[in-house]
Amino acid sequence: MPLLRKIEIFLNETNMPWTKFGRLSVRDPRFVEDLRNGRQPGKSVSNRVEHFMNMWRTDHAG
Repeated sequence: MPLLRKIEIFLNETNMPWTKFGRLSVRDPRFVEDLRNGRQPGKSVSNRVEHFMNMWRTDHAG
């Protein structure tokens, strides 16, 4: 599944604003908007984003 799709699902699940997601995950509030406009993140950024979403789900489960 493409990273942007995973992020969109995460945003819907958590009701987190996309600017907050970018700020918390990669310190870039425009990150999600840039992805929506065609930005292709590198492997390390993708891994950071995946890790952030997994840790958020673990920390906020329940």
